[in-house]
Amino acid sequence: MHKVSAFLTGTLLGALTGAALALLFAPASGDELQGKTRDWFDTLWRNAQLAAESKRAELEQQLEALKRK
Repeated sequence: MHKVSAFLTGTLLGALTGAALALLFAPASGDELQGKTRDWFDTLWRNAQLAAESKRAELEQQLEALKRK
């Protein structure tokens, strides 16, 4: 389990670093870059919330199933 979490952490950090470097070297104006960055973070935040809600629902179902046993 530790290897999986370490891999996922490394992948996430690598993706964030790559995204930050791509934004820094992108040929766009400051306002345009700000808008794109804001949109990207909003999308990322929405996806994280949806994933958390989905996992919570799954765990609640598992908990109910365990309570019934």
